[in-house]
Amino acid sequence: MFYTPGARPPSLPHDPFGAIVAPRPIGWIATRDAAGRDNLAPYSFFNAVAYAPPQVMFASTSAKPDRGDTKDSVANIRETGVFCVNIVAFAMRHAMNASSAALPREADEFAHAGVARAPCQTIGCARVAEAPASLECRATQILRLEGAANFAVFGEVVGVHLRPDCLRDGRFDVTAFQPLARLGYRDYAVVRETFTLPRPGEN
Repeated sequence: MFYTPGARPPSLPHDPFGAIVAPRPIGWIATRDAAGRDNLAPYSFFNAVAYAPPQVMFASTSAKPDRGDTKDSVANIRETGVFCVNIVAFAMRHAMNASSAALPREADEFAHAGVARAPCQTIGCARVAEAPASLECRATQILRLEGAANFAVFGEVVGVHLRPDCLRDGRFDVTAFQPLARLGYRDYAVVRETFTLPRPGEN
């Protein structure tokens, strides 16, 4: 089967794009606006993009009527220049999903989803207190992408929080908390098993 975007055949009633590019890690993005109001929202167009200095990105792909051309996360980052990426454990799946609701800009998703918050150390922002890991970030670029409300936000990681029970023998062990990943449609996956595959030439 072949089709071009915008001309999906009737045999594919739902867009398979998200199912093709999968699984994708979820960035649970915490921000704070200039008035000091916290926001928390999950983004599955998220990843790490560089090691030195460590950098991450996430993309926002829709808009809210009370935010003009984007959503709360990007709007807040425009105001303050900072955000915190929280990693989502399987046990947090329902809270993560609750925080994805399209709430008014003054709403507090931490409270709405019943998520405990803690202060960041290097930026003026909250983080998810029980997240396996949280990355404090200073925004470096906000890029407008093709499409009416598509933005990519890049940030440099300036602080890292690791939950102690997720460290084993000096390594951050994802099997200790089972990270959640996004698939297509309304589907998710969870990482419960890993394996090691050395690169060619490595011992």
